[in-house]
Amino acid sequence: MGGRLRAPTGRYGGRSAEERQAERRRRFLDAALRLFGDTPGYRGTTVAALSQAAGLSTRQFYEEFRTLEDVLAALHLEVNGWAEQAVLAALATADGLPLAERATVLFRAYARDVTCDPRRIRIAFVEIIGVSPRLEEQRLARRARWVDLIRAEADAAVARGEAAPRDYRLAATAFIGSVNGLLHDWTAGWVDATLDEVVDELVRLLLGMLRPEGWRPGHP
Repeated sequence: MGGRLRAPTGRYGGRSAEERQAERRRRFLDAALRLFGDTPGYRGTTVAALSQAAGLSTRQFYEEFRTLEDVLAALHLEVNGWAEQAVLAALATADGLPLAERATVLFRAYARDVTCDPRRIRIAFVEIIGVSPRLEEQRLARRARWVDLIRAEADAAVARGEAAPRDYRLAATAFIGSVNGLLHDWTAGWVDATLDEVVDELVRLLLGMLRPEGWRPGHP
């Protein structure tokens, strides 16, 4: 397949070509969330099966995407985007809060968003793994955005005198791995705790990282 087929242009049924294209794309992504995020998963899904689940034709699929990998890539970015927007919205309400309360707001928003639908967890943490070098690069780039957010929060806490000053690059990377692993296991039913208890544990881990034993506010 040399490229995507051209979608029709002009207005039809009171909607523009762009509106119809956006609707088709949305239907394919919604169907992919159902199939990739549950049964049969990304590797067990065909273009024909995805098109049928979306109520569209394979010709319409190729008007929107080149391959199923393109669909997974778009869905992975979307799932991460939803979580990021939830966190940023929560942080906008957390100005002036002490570090522990601010961290709780951040992680509660993230945890609630990514666990509200188990299929999102599977897309973000399972189906994306090992597909291709391209998607591995995308996965790591997206994780780096979360690492940068944690580092920015840590640096801001240092500036406020609420955390020990140091380079948090490696610590933030390790912490994000712990966050994702714990939330995945909780969603899978392997962790006997409430979501609030999981968030509280993550906050304790973060505070232990930012405030090592022996450190006191106002001291280097």
